[in-house]
Amino acid sequence: MSNNPLFDVTTPAPHAIGTGLIALDVIVKRGSEPSGRWTGGTCGNVMSILSYMGWGSYPVARLNGDDASKQVLADFERWGARLQFAETEPGAETPIVIHKIRQNAAGQAVHGFSLNCPYCGAFLPTYRAVLASAAERVASKIKNPKVFFFDRVSRGALILAKECADKGALIVFEPSGVGEPSLFLEALALTHILKYSSERVDNFRDLIAQARPLLEIETIGKDGLRYRGTKTSGKSKAWHRLDAHKAASVKDTAGAGDWCTAGLIHRVGQGGLEGFERIGADSLSQALNFGQALAAWTCGFEGARSGIYQCSKKTFQAEVAAILDRSKSQSSETELQPPVVEQQQRQPNAKRSSVAARTRTPRAACCF
Repeated sequence: MSNNPLFDVTTPAPHAIGTGLIALDVIVKRGSEPSGRWTGGTCGNVMSILSYMGWGSYPVARLNGDDASKQVLADFERWGARLQFAETEPGAETPIVIHKIRQNAAGQAVHGFSLNCPYCGAFLPTYRAVLASAAERVASKIKNPKVFFFDRVSRGALILAKECADKGALIVFEPSGVGEPSLFLEALALTHILKYSSERVDNFRDLIAQARPLLEIETIGKDGLRYRGTKTSGKSKAWHRLDAHKAASVKDTAGAGDWCTAGLIHRVGQGGLEGFERIGADSLSQALNFGQALAAWTCGFEGARSGIYQCSKKTFQAEVAAILDRSKSQSSETELQPPVVEQQQRQPNAKRSSVAARTRTPRAACCF
């Protein structure tokens, strides 16, 4: 048990199952070699954060033996993730995402994403879904799940979602795009909590118009988030606003949404669907506020989860508690800004970035 009840978990620890984008994040700052290599991707971050906070998290993936997968698995293991389902067959190259961090002329953190090798410009591996056959094998072994999280639709993901739902889990879906529309609609039908970004919603606004999750959340960058559903006071179709917390410094906002998701799950998901259905409107607002505080905290570090490598859990908990206290009387802190995404075309013979051109010798794309 922690010193702060906000961070407490049940005994035994609640179990979360997750599948979706699990990648190797490589952090590159201007004029430097990579400064960090960690498990990333939305699903990878959420599973890692839940493990860090005391959950039993089970990522379901195809991490099978390449160098990037070894780094991802080692990082998962460092934070206590349970890896029984992380190496499903058949294997696939592990996705790699390059994160470029710099400051613009105004001194704001600018975060760019690239799917090309910064050394030679070659394509880097991208997401490959867990196959339906593998998902069926995993589903037969899942016991007492409290939460199922996914961020991509596939037949395998839906098999896992259905199995977890049948066993009483809270189903949390955080799409970034549509994929196959028919599968997306099936996913919505299984979903209890639907969370998405205002920057992405135009991709699937028409599809979610008829969705009726228990809770729908739209994040809106520096303006916080809005939410609605049967767990809110008043009419279920009415939106409720929750302002973002303000941070004393903002070094990087990438990953803030993943921390918000994990914080929400931590506060409302420990009892599964049955526990979530007992939560009142005030408790839900407090849980979302907690998620927003985690999002503000991580913005003080470069990289989606680098804060947990740089400070103790006691310090983490104290700093999040301070953010929550400070929000009651906000003063002159800096508003959170959404990451500025730099576009880079995926051309096989693309010219290397200026960073690579100045500081690197071309190598094979397998250098990661």
